[in-house]
Amino acid sequence: MENPKVSAVAPTEVELKLALAPGGPAQLAAHPLLDTTTATRLTLTNTYFDTPDGALGAARVALRLRQVNGQTLQTVKTAGQGGGGLSSREEWEWEVSGNQLDIAGLKALPPFQAMEDATLATLEPQLRTDFTRTTWDIHHQESHIELALDEGDIICHGHHAPICEMELELKGGAPNALWDLATTLAADVALRPSDSSKAARGAALGHQHWPLPEAHTPSEWLHRATLALDAFHDSGQNAFLTRALEALTQLAAHPALDDSVRPLAQTLLQALDEYGQPNTAYGSAALTLARSLAEPTELR
Repeated sequence: MENPKVSAVAPTEVELKLALAPGGPAQLAAHPLLDTTTATRLTLTNTYFDTPDGALGAARVALRLRQVNGQTLQTVKTAGQGGGGLSSREEWEWEVSGNQLDIAGLKALPPFQAMEDATLATLEPQLRTDFTRTTWDIHHQESHIELALDEGDIICHGHHAPICEMELELKGGAPNALWDLATTLAADVALRPSDSSKAARGAALGHQHWPLPEAHTPSEWLHRATLALDAFHDSGQNAFLTRALEALTQLAAHPALDDSVRPLAQTLLQALDEYGQPNTAYGSAALTLARSLAEPTELR
């Protein structure tokens, strides 16, 4: 029987995810666009669930329980489509009592309807993301956008990775407003697009395995470079920084890349420091380039 608290029709979450350099949070907090907006600060504790064989991860479905303000929220997200940090995905969220999964509610949702009860019974905690979220409500280009700054940690099987990222979520209006706001912020805040969700980062961290997709088109090379940078910062393995630079080199030389944006790709190669951190030139160029390519890619 369908759980009356959970609708099988999911709203679509449209957001732009941006990784920040170490000085990024302070630069963001000082930005003039946020001067007239009141910030809200929350501490979020999140537990992600999967089967022992990783069935949800393989299906690119994230299932979590989140504790915030004395509430426990159960959330399901499907695989994202997008690129250059922009993603569009289905999301269901509802309040549950206690800290146990609402299995009946899950069975009402399309990602779980074909899953057997015996498999659902094996869902167990796999990783945690604990972070402080500071949010600002911004009205930009006749659109309502929530800007969230997340700072904390991903913990999985004894491995840790830092969370230092900004998400721009479209609450109402046009997706183009996300690109425009991000580009405006990038002029003063050291940032870069990120194509890896917290759940995907945690799973890769736990398995100590960061696969990179094959690339052929300019948008695929940009996506590969972005994932390689995500992997470098979570793994600490210099090989991933090398692969990111190789992908950016392929992008800049790609014959299908329009000459009008080729200088942007060349800028990316020069705008990362030796620690793989972006300066403001990187963020501005990457966002403009990603927006111009605009070829949907399946995200992690």
